[in-house]
Amino acid sequence: MSLGFGRVQFESLADAERAKLLSANGRLPAFQCFNLSVYPSAEDVIPRAADASNRFSGAFLHAGVLGDDGRMEVFESWRRVGVEIMPERKRMELFVEDGGECFKMVVMFDDVMASHGCCLREGGGGGQLNSILLQLKFAPRIYQRVSGPNLKAKFTSDRYHVCKEDFEFVWVRTCDFSSNKTIGLSSYYCMELGHELSILEILKIFPCYSEMGDLILRKSEEFWSFSMLVPIISCRDEPSLSYEILFQLNSLVHTQKISLLQATFLLDILKKEDSDIVLRILTKMHKLKSICSKPLQFIECELQCMRENQRTVPVGNHGISENLMGCYRALITPSKVYLLGPELENSNYVIKHFSAYASDFLRVSFVDEDWGKLASDAISTRIEHGFNSRTYKTSIHDRILSVLKHGITIGSKEFKFLAFSASQLRSNSCWMFASNSNVTTESIRKWMGDFNKIRSVSKCAARMGQQFSSSFPAMSVQSKDVDIIDDIYSRDVDKANFDGIKYCFSDGIGKISLFFAQQIAHKCGLKRTPSAFQIRYGGYKGVIAVDHTSFCKLSLRPSMLKFDSDNKMLNITSYSKYLPCFLNREIICLLSTLGVEDAVFEAMQQEQLFLLDDMLKNREVALTVISKMSGAERQKVENILMRGYEPNSLPYLSMLLKAYRAYQLSDIRSRCRIFVPKGRILMGCLDETNTLDYGQVFIRVTMTKEEQKDGHQIFFKEADHSTVVVTGKVVVTKNPCLHPGDVRVLEAIFDQQMIEMGLVDCIVFPQKGKRPHPNECSGGDLDGDLFFVSWDERLVPLQTDPPMDYIGLRPRLVDHEVTLEEIQHFFVNYIVNDNLGAISTAHLVYAESEPLKARSPKCLELAVLHSMAVDFAKTGIPAEMPRALKPKEFPDFMERLDRPIHVSKGILGKLYRAAKTHGNIDTPEATLSQELAAVSYDKDLEVEGFEMFLKPAEEYYNLYAEKLGFLMNYFGAQHEDEILTGYVRSSSAYVLRDKKKFGDIADRIMIAIKSLHEEVKGWFNNCRESESMRMASAWYHVTYHPSYWSSDKFLSFPWILCDVLLNIKDSKNYRSRREAKEGMS
Repeated sequence: MSLGFGRVQFESLADAERAKLLSANGRLPAFQCFNLSVYPSAEDVIPRAADASNRFSGAFLHAGVLGDDGRMEVFESWRRVGVEIMPERKRMELFVEDGGECFKMVVMFDDVMASHGCCLREGGGGGQLNSILLQLKFAPRIYQRVSGPNLKAKFTSDRYHVCKEDFEFVWVRTCDFSSNKTIGLSSYYCMELGHELSILEILKIFPCYSEMGDLILRKSEEFWSFSMLVPIISCRDEPSLSYEILFQLNSLVHTQKISLLQATFLLDILKKEDSDIVLRILTKMHKLKSICSKPLQFIECELQCMRENQRTVPVGNHGISENLMGCYRALITPSKVYLLGPELENSNYVIKHFSAYASDFLRVSFVDEDWGKLASDAISTRIEHGFNSRTYKTSIHDRILSVLKHGITIGSKEFKFLAFSASQLRSNSCWMFASNSNVTTESIRKWMGDFNKIRSVSKCAARMGQQFSSSFPAMSVQSKDVDIIDDIYSRDVDKANFDGIKYCFSDGIGKISLFFAQQIAHKCGLKRTPSAFQIRYGGYKGVIAVDHTSFCKLSLRPSMLKFDSDNKMLNITSYSKYLPCFLNREIICLLSTLGVEDAVFEAMQQEQLFLLDDMLKNREVALTVISKMSGAERQKVENILMRGYEPNSLPYLSMLLKAYRAYQLSDIRSRCRIFVPKGRILMGCLDETNTLDYGQVFIRVTMTKEEQKDGHQIFFKEADHSTVVVTGKVVVTKNPCLHPGDVRVLEAIFDQQMIEMGLVDCIVFPQKGKRPHPNECSGGDLDGDLFFVSWDERLVPLQTDPPMDYIGLRPRLVDHEVTLEEIQHFFVNYIVNDNLGAISTAHLVYAESEPLKARSPKCLELAVLHSMAVDFAKTGIPAEMPRALKPKEFPDFMERLDRPIHVSKGILGKLYRAAKTHGNIDTPEATLSQELAAVSYDKDLEVEGFEMFLKPAEEYYNLYAEKLGFLMNYFGAQHEDEILTGYVRSSSAYVLRDKKKFGDIADRIMIAIKSLHEEVKGWFNNCRESESMRMASAWYHVTYHPSYWSSDKFLSFPWILCDVLLNIKDSKNYRSRREAKEGMS
């Protein structure tokens, strides 16, 4: 029996090992007559280098950039620097005194691009290595030491807490403390450690290390910037250099393709050349794998090549789709600014309306030094104890607010704060706009609508951002074609039973006539008319469902109106369609809490793992799996498989199937994302006929190919040849879901009147009862919420819990018109109070470890806090998470290697380990080997006369390779399959852990790839129709024939013309069959 424990940190690893040895031999002295046992701990009392030989004092630190002559241009130096190298934590800490203050700079090993051992000598001379030079991808994280009388102490002053060192201070995050913004300007750091030290041994600790030899330091001239944000290069003669070129030049500096000092020398040269040519050259420079040491020579060489090698093939002027925009981005970190783009992304109504000024919009994101999410305590934290303790706002808080207030200047453009959408707020981003004589930020906001009547800062900010949602402008609808209909509220409210709350059953939903819905579908390029559209119309927001009985184009409800606006454009943000259904950790936790057996989830996961194994060998299985995926290449893969190709018959096909499989396996391991065949993700709609009773729903879905093959199923009743009505018990919930009552078991019914409504791929909820079912599911409504629905009897729990009360708090109001400054302060306060992720993580930890699972008091309290945190963007009221609810250790399935972990005994742990032991993830081959090229080359894709088109085909391939290579470099993709599928395996740990950010990047990649492929199709369409098959055959030949083989060949090039190549193959097969038939006869 243990009488208690304590944590002891020893001076060195050797001392700790000696204590363990003494304990094992029973030779440790007794404590209060009891023997002591010693066990290793994963957490230090005071983080520091475990090996005393990795701690240094009195070092010199130089910060700057590397010149093209190999010398280091030093911006600033510090003496008496403390150094702690911690390989066990994969980081290094530097302690610097500057201006009487003490700062700590944390360098993560993952951020080290190169490390060199070098000798600092005047003029060189081959001396002993005495210094380490580091090239960093990102700036170090900076902390400031804060002291004071009422600080929160790490140790309480009693006889059970003893600290040998003075610890009456705390470290808080801060910005660049140097007088000349040195840290923001620097990418190289040289540590001068001394002659007597074993630099080579220390170097081996760092990644990418090598010996450099002599290094000469040269004090650089002070770099002067127009901006408070560095490094931003400004051209003194601004009108002579276009904004686009200046932006790209800055971007090359920020991504370390050219050095800061070199870029300033290029300004005069670039002014003299044609802007389009300069942009092409700078784009090529972005493809470089490392820094360009001689950018002037690179530019001159490229100019010469362009003059000598004029393109002989027509490429046309490919414009981007009207639904896309080239988005310029700025990332603001505590020490630096990064300019990126322009990057293709879905446009929104505001930018489409002001498309003539598209380049005057700038998306600004506030991120940590490694581009990850800024922790709230990096901006505001509590450092004092006691009842009257105040929050300490760090300099990062002031930096964010300053950027929002004063904007960003790039060349002649001054970008000022405009607004932010709901998704931007969650990702700590906003829109800025560079005003001109015709359009200003104020005139844009005035055009958007009248927000003066809104007295809640948070709601006003949300309403301003409403029209920034990605959308497609369908058609203009005049006021005379819009009917305002009443909302439907709960009837005969019984105060004793349900607290007298008046619920709105029609919250967020209206109607659209069938004829007008067909027009909208045609305008959107849809083959079928959806049953429901998610819309933005002026100040209205929500869903409009098709009503066969309506003759008015739109019938909208007051609950859909968020603000007054004169805009008449109907914008479509989404629509009802087939969406596959997947379990996730949260849903599994709640279903397990409600009594669903572990064996059910284990069996479902095993079924999916078997399918993923078979998809590389079985064409039918591959088709089944691929049909549930998304991405630009999915349809091509499906078409190739349907034409009879086996999964391993084509290098391109095999590469993509392995990529999709690898992603799904990773998703199962990291998120428990298990496919549910008997289920859908459905948009919520309302029963306008008042047929359904409380507890009933109507679900009519489009059948998948597998469901059509399976024939009659007991839970399906056929409505027509392609759709069926689901009947029986169904489990319904909505993500995110944390409370056991978020899971509802409802009765899906078959009703002819409901069938005549014609709503397909929706879940129709009743307008009767004590409370709307959508509200019972995580506080949802009908303004576009998607619901998890499954009729798999294994997943329908036998018991349910009462739903949680989701009546939100009243928003904070002001007694005046909301000002722009208040909105900017709200933006920063949101970042400070954004603990949604922390609450969700804590809930998952306790739900899998507590005996009552999600019913435990901790989980129920966290569910309430989560609801408050979700509503914070509307109410402005934060959810403060008590320290007692913050987990001390994490289950193994979360893979939090930086924190203490335990082996989870719950269902999530079982699923994680089963997936982990299933086998290695087979990632696609990085290249096509010459041997495989010879074997896999398909002569059936050769068309007579294709040889005439080999030269233009090679030119087109090289142009495609240049453009695809740029996208790969921009998004950090190492291999072709990553950029084609959007699943970048080499993403930073933060991006991989943050599923939303990972999904956002995948979406952006898909948009870029789709646009590139449309451009390539445009090249192909330049040839005459009679030449198309020979041209397509030539494209295939220059990609796959062994005589054109190279180790970095892009396999996707000819398959952009998938339909043409498949037609060639079909015609060859048909001819072969006919000849064989004739031969037999």
